[in-house]
Amino acid sequence: MSNYPETQHSLLVRIRDSGNREAWEQFAELYRPVIVRTAKARGLQEADALDLAQQVLMAVALAIRDWERRDEGTRFRHWLKRVTRNALLNMLTRRPVGRAVGGSSMQEWLLDMSEPDGEITAVIETEYRREMYLRAAQIVRREFHAESWQAFEMSVFQEMSIEEVATSLAKSVGAIYTARSRIMFRLRQLITEFEEQEL
Repeated sequence: MSNYPETQHSLLVRIRDSGNREAWEQFAELYRPVIVRTAKARGLQEADALDLAQQVLMAVALAIRDWERRDEGTRFRHWLKRVTRNALLNMLTRRPVGRAVGGSSMQEWLLDMSEPDGEITAVIETEYRREMYLRAAQIVRREFHAESWQAFEMSVFQEMSIEEVATSLAKSVGAIYTARSRIMFRLRQLITEFEEQEL
């Protein structure tokens, strides 16, 4: 079995068959985290975020047979953003006003949510990109030596200087730069491939 995830196109074709449990599990594995993180970023509690993700996945299941890409504006990701935004808007309008989060009034939330290119769209896009990175990282981590990946994580996520990483791993500064550059290049390459596969 390939280390590479299935293309989004073939997965979308397969989930049109509501009985294809494997395809739906793959689809949910890819998109549920995006939806949950988006909902939590809007202030929903974990349980509410999970409920929202379930609602969105059910909405996709009901509508996926009718979805088709007609042009650049009808990419699946854009359609999923609208479905998520609408489900979140519906959930927020059903919550008691006193449960609005972060000191914002419900009216402010609804105003922001009703704008097609509002903050929620940006949050969904950010979470989608994060999920693409996580997918790519799973693959790239297996393609490189553990020490190279560790050097990458230390220099990027722990924000250690290249010199500190080199000292910590008993490697040369050049070796750390090389490992980091090769991993970053490979991550960008995979993310670009994922985006090109997108419908």
